[in-house]
Amino acid sequence: MATKKRNAPPTTEERDTDMKNRAAPHGSHARRTGRRRMIAASTTALALTGAALTTGLLVQSAGAAPAAAAAAWPTPSGSQAVSATIKVSGTYDGKLKRFYGSGDLGDGGQDEGQDPIFELADGAVLKNVVVGSPAADGIHCKGSCTIQNVWWEDVGEDAASFKGTSSGATYKVTGGGARKADDKVFQFNGAGTLSISGFQVSDFGKLVRSCGNCSKQYKRTIAVSDVDVTAPGKALVGINTNYGDTATLKSVRIHGDSSKKIKPCVRYTGNDDGDEPTETGSGPDGTYCKYSSSDISYG
Repeated sequence: MATKKRNAPPTTEERDTDMKNRAAPHGSHARRTGRRRMIAASTTALALTGAALTTGLLVQSAGAAPAAAAAAWPTPSGSQAVSATIKVSGTYDGKLKRFYGSGDLGDGGQDEGQDPIFELADGAVLKNVVVGSPAADGIHCKGSCTIQNVWWEDVGEDAASFKGTSSGATYKVTGGGARKADDKVFQFNGAGTLSISGFQVSDFGKLVRSCGNCSKQYKRTIAVSDVDVTAPGKALVGINTNYGDTATLKSVRIHGDSSKKIKPCVRYTGNDDGDEPTETGSGPDGTYCKYSSSDISYG
C-alpha cells in the first residue's frame, strides 16, 4: 500500500468518509468509540504480552537451552538369529529388525575375543539395527565406519569395537543407545578419531575406553556430544595420556546420579604388555580431558 504524502489535500474518498462520520447518529459514534477502546485495550494487551515474551526469551537466552527429550527406544520390526558374523561393505539398513546371536555367537558370555554379530569393512555404514541378546561382541569396525541409529538391548562383551590402524580413520556413532553393559560400551582399540553424538546409555561400566593394554597402541581422539547418560555407571571416557589420547565432552546430560559418582573423564597410563593400566586422575585438565563444568548437567 502506498504511503500518503504529508500535508497532501484529502482525497474525494476521505472527504466523503469525513462527511458521513459527522452526520452519523450518536449511537453509531458511540459504537465507533467502543471499537477504539477495544483496539486500544487489545494493543495494550499485545504490548504487555510481547514484553513478557521478550523478557522470557532474554531470561532463557541467559541460561542453558532446554535439553531435547531423548529419543524413545524403538520397537523391533522383527527378529533374526545370527549364527555367523554378517560382513558389511557399503551400507546395510536393518530396517530396525532385531539381530541376536545363536550357535557359536549365542553363549551370552563376556569372554574376550568373541566374534561380532556385524563386521564393517573400511567405509561401511550400518544403520537402523536393534542388537538383541545374546549380542556376542556386537559390532567390529575394521576401518572408518558409521553406526547410525543402532540400539543394543543388552550389551555383550562390547557393543562395538573400533580397530582401524590409520591415524586418519574416523568412526561415527550417531543416534541410538545401549543398555546393560557390564563393562565397556565402546572399545577403542585402533587409531584415529571416534565421535559419539545423539546417543543414550544406561546401566553401564564405561561408555568408551581407549584400550589400556593392547599389544599395538595408538594415539586416539574421542569426542562425545549431546548424550543422555542414566545411572548406574562408572565413567564416560577412559583415555591413555602417555599415548597422547584426548577426550572432548559437550552437552552431556547425566540422570539419576545426584551424588555425581559417574566420572566424565578418567586418565590412565596405558601399556602394550597386557598389564592392567594405571589410573592417574580424572576430571577436566584442559590437555587430555577437555570439558568444563558447564558441559555436564545433572538432573
